[in-house]
Amino acid sequence: MKNFKRQTGRSATLLASTLALGLATSAHAQSTAPDDSLTFHGITLSGTIDIGLQHDNHGAPESDYHPAGTNPLIAKQDNGPITALTPSGLSQSKVTLSGKEKIDDEFAGIFKLETFFNPQAGTLSDALKSLTVNNGVPLASQTMSADSSIAGQAFSSAAYVGISSKHYGTITFGRQNSLVADGVGQYDPMAGSQAFSVVGMSGTYAGGGATQDRRFDNAVKYVIQIDHVRAGALYKFSQSGGEANSAYGFQLGAAAGRGTIDLYYEKVHSAVSASALSAAQVTALATTCPGCTLDKTLAATISDNETFAVMGSYKFDRVKLMGAYEHIQYQNPTNPLTGAAGTAYNDIGGYLVPYALMNQTAYTTPKKLDVLWAGAQVSVTKKLSVWLAYYNVHQNSYATGSNAGCTTNANGGCSGTLQAFSAAAIYSLGKHFDLYAGLMASNVKNGFASGYLQTSEVDPMAGVRLKF
Repeated sequence: MKNFKRQTGRSATLLASTLALGLATSAHAQSTAPDDSLTFHGITLSGTIDIGLQHDNHGAPESDYHPAGTNPLIAKQDNGPITALTPSGLSQSKVTLSGKEKIDDEFAGIFKLETFFNPQAGTLSDALKSLTVNNGVPLASQTMSADSSIAGQAFSSAAYVGISSKHYGTITFGRQNSLVADGVGQYDPMAGSQAFSVVGMSGTYAGGGATQDRRFDNAVKYVIQIDHVRAGALYKFSQSGGEANSAYGFQLGAAAGRGTIDLYYEKVHSAVSASALSAAQVTALATTCPGCTLDKTLAATISDNETFAVMGSYKFDRVKLMGAYEHIQYQNPTNPLTGAAGTAYNDIGGYLVPYALMNQTAYTTPKKLDVLWAGAQVSVTKKLSVWLAYYNVHQNSYATGSNAGCTTNANGGCSGTLQAFSAAAIYSLGKHFDLYAGLMASNVKNGFASGYLQTSEVDPMAGVRLKF
């Protein structure tokens, strides 16, 4: 607990320093920036506060820590009806400090520091804490929880610096989005909304198979656009801890007329997918990891993940059509994570995964996901927009032994399907203030539904969003 308190204190200090710097510059910026941005000498303070009221017909009690607060997408622990004040339904609540410093006529230095928070509780977003809260808790009694790349870090969304060129592209170093995550943000009809989007609520798809890989630490990223063609590359360096070992990805895209298209490839080694401890794992923790505490310890599945994706859009006068296809494959890690008996791997946010509680042979038969989404954003008037989307995820049968080839819900490795329909309306009261309302209806079948308390969910939500 002492280490946890020290880490929390450091995170709060760093966040307070960021806010103090931004607020100190913003007073002058308000009187000098005609576009009303909070900018001073190339440094900009910005952010979003998003909060609303949500009802889930099959949900779990809300979390003060997970970025989404509730489960708008059907999840294993969802059970009875839940009505709650929920954060970040349409957009993630965040505070951002970014900057651009001109070097010469060609080059400029850039940086970005960004953290996520939950406005209904006043806490830094920390999905992994939502998991530890459920350590040893029976499924029917669990609160909302899910793994994520957001784990209470001081700058959970971004912390990078780089150089931008007018002609030679931009290179950045540090914690930043994967290329696939950038694509999801650009081509999701629901704009990555946690309340209304499968690929927004679940980082699995933006993370190329593991939600912790939606963002990479220790990464170098390069993007360039020449006329109508763009390209990108990313490399993540291996480390002794964190969301994965090495990873790399590529992007190639083009725009022509009213249409755009992008192709993506990503490969991640030893990706970490964290989960809460079972009651048996809690009982055995004193033996499997004597130095671990329940509030900072999780179990995990480790895999090598490979992703191919194609995403595109086409714009009419008032309608923008958007869609994508993504294929994700999981395999057992080529180089399993190893450590001394009784020790643990250092995951993101200072959380620990005992080596004895890692499943590194889950995909003897590779698991494959085929992900499809399509939808539209319609500008009804200058102030009113309507978004519509459909999502479908199909899983192959990767179970072994007596369950090999299964197509039922008898095992999580059986073939199965997740699908969802979404609709939302956004009304802009002004440049910085929006009202919104919508819903997502989702269901799971066969292998996807294995162990679920309920197999369908409808989650209407209405909220407000302030951007500054």
